[in-house]
Amino acid sequence: MKNRGTYNIDPRLKHRVHQYLKSHSDPYVDISAMASELQHRVEYGRRNRTAFRIQVEKVHAVICSESDISALENKHLAKRHTNHMNSSLTSLYQRGATPQKSADGEQENIFIDLCEEEASSTPVDISALDLFICLSVCLSVCPSVCPAHTTARLLQEVCKLLIHMRHPEVYQRLGVVPPRGFLLHGPPGCGKTLLAQAVAGEVCLPMLKVSAPELVSGVSGESEQKLRELFEQAISSAPCIMFIDEIDAITPKREIASKDMERRIVAQLLTCMDDLNSLSEPAQVLVIGATNRPDSLDPALRRAGRFDREICLGIPDEAARLKILKTLCRKITLMEDFDYRQLARLTPGYVGADLMALCREAAMTSVNRILLQPSSEDVTAPLTSGEDKTVVGCCQKADLEQLLSLLKRNETLSEEQLSGLCVLMSDFKTSLSRVQPSAKREGFATVPDVTWEDVGALQDIREELNMAIMAPINNPEHFRALGLNTPAGVLLAGPPGCGKTLLAKAVANESGLNFISVKGPELLNMYVGESERAVRQVFQRGRNSAPCVIFFDEIDALCPRRSEHESGASVRVVNQLLTEMDGMGNRKQVFIMAATNRPDIIDRAVLRPGRLDKTLYVGLPPPADRHAILVTITKNGTKPLLDSDVNLEEIAHDARCERDPHRTQQHFFNVTEPEEGIRVSRIHFEDAFKKVRPSVSKKVSDENIILVGLNQPHPTRLVKVMTHICDCALIQL
Repeated sequence: MKNRGTYNIDPRLKHRVHQYLKSHSDPYVDISAMASELQHRVEYGRRNRTAFRIQVEKVHAVICSESDISALENKHLAKRHTNHMNSSLTSLYQRGATPQKSADGEQENIFIDLCEEEASSTPVDISALDLFICLSVCLSVCPSVCPAHTTARLLQEVCKLLIHMRHPEVYQRLGVVPPRGFLLHGPPGCGKTLLAQAVAGEVCLPMLKVSAPELVSGVSGESEQKLRELFEQAISSAPCIMFIDEIDAITPKREIASKDMERRIVAQLLTCMDDLNSLSEPAQVLVIGATNRPDSLDPALRRAGRFDREICLGIPDEAARLKILKTLCRKITLMEDFDYRQLARLTPGYVGADLMALCREAAMTSVNRILLQPSSEDVTAPLTSGEDKTVVGCCQKADLEQLLSLLKRNETLSEEQLSGLCVLMSDFKTSLSRVQPSAKREGFATVPDVTWEDVGALQDIREELNMAIMAPINNPEHFRALGLNTPAGVLLAGPPGCGKTLLAKAVANESGLNFISVKGPELLNMYVGESERAVRQVFQRGRNSAPCVIFFDEIDALCPRRSEHESGASVRVVNQLLTEMDGMGNRKQVFIMAATNRPDIIDRAVLRPGRLDKTLYVGLPPPADRHAILVTITKNGTKPLLDSDVNLEEIAHDARCERDPHRTQQHFFNVTEPEEGIRVSRIHFEDAFKKVRPSVSKKVSDENIILVGLNQPHPTRLVKVMTHICDCALIQL
């Protein structure tokens, strides 16, 4: 027969019975009276009276047996003169763990100096009820490691919110209510949780960390009860820091909440935060919330008195990524001349979590390179193309066998095998293609390979963009000294395929800025309000990632010209876009670029000064620019290999190239290496001229010039047709 003594009791009920026994000092306990009193509580009112009385009786029996065992243990422990294990554990909970000092604590003393104060906190009685908060409730102090890209200004703002935690007498003397919390928001992996832990570690305070979904329960009223008990635990542990991660899971906007339970949870959280100030003596509890969706929170939670400040952790720029990489690679074996700055330049859009994954992937690549390198006897002579597939299959099988033999080996690797084990720059470059940054999935484009060398001609356009975007980034002090306001945006207009998108990528790469590429139709949504929200998110993402370039491709789809009688969704999108652009003048180092081939249908309000106030025409290339583009496309006649009778300058001056628009298609030339002796000759170009038709007529080109309002077109890139010419010549072979 199964022993009923192994009954699993409810920890919350045990906590309630404990409280009842403490409040009633009578040695004789009436089980029925205790059960009746407990049933008056919300969570037990619906239970069957008889079954609940039996459950209370079992819990009472367990508590009595535990008290008897504790009394017996104390009786035997009293006979011992010393108890080293018990004293060490007791002192550990009384003192708390001693936090480690920050690595840069001597250089930037931005935290409150508490070295002379003694941490005199009494041990807190944590019941089994609070295990769901994670008894690693961080009553041990968190490590004081701050995100590497966190600026001194941001840390200074955080420290101002922490003064009342160590010096409550300051606010008491002033007679004002201290701040109760702040909200951390930013993209996933940017270091919100790490910053909260660093805050608790630097000021040597306990931290109650709870994930918001842990507070949600399926029983009616239980979620609210968990919230109340969480704040009770924080008040009893004061001074302390309460950290609620992913707070958006329990605080949606009440007007769009699908269940009454969600509204009750939001109301309970608001009440609990307000109660921190309504106590007879204000509790020294700082509430920190973290989310990557601040717009989904209930507005009542973001008002003053609850979350007093909102601190944004955006996408780190190149300088911030440099600091993060140096921090992450402190324990990684690297070459002595490792170039951190080059790696930081190659990782635009990467957050801290992405860089950590990159370091881990690079370490795995170095292990494969060192331990799985082919032996000298495996290296064979070059084989013919007919044997390629067989050789590849054999190599993969040999690598698999070598890897399996390494996994089955039990002995440790020798020092000779580990001597050359280090991570090289080539390992990081190989890993870049395997680690997709979080920001790239949200619209960031990483374009480290698009430079001005990939753009043929366009010298005049390049100079205009340098002055409009790159000069304020490279020489901000000159603009401030002269009192110059940088233009809010640049519009690139011209026929299709003239290199407008490529220009924007080259500018972002040359200046080292974050690059947000937005296709106009991607922001449009069939649901009311969703298109406007998408526009707001794009600009908010740009502000969080400054310095950055926001590039709107096909902007005519977003802001068509409004009419007097139109009041549909397109009008609301245009109005939202105009509103966001108006705010760009007050935000430093956030630039707007847009491209269109229909400037005539764009709303005129978008083109006024302060918005897209600089219009650059990217038109058809003159002969000199066509020659420069041909040289760029063919890698100066080396890929594809040109015959001696091919004169690129003569082809560029051919009249058949005058009205052919272009769009460079690099993948036309990303073909396998041709066999030796195959060349592209003049006859192949002649055949290609016969097959490729012009995409833009002279009439369309002249209309674009008139619409933009310019008399002379700027030099531009060679047309897509010139690329097709080389491609057709290759096909002819």
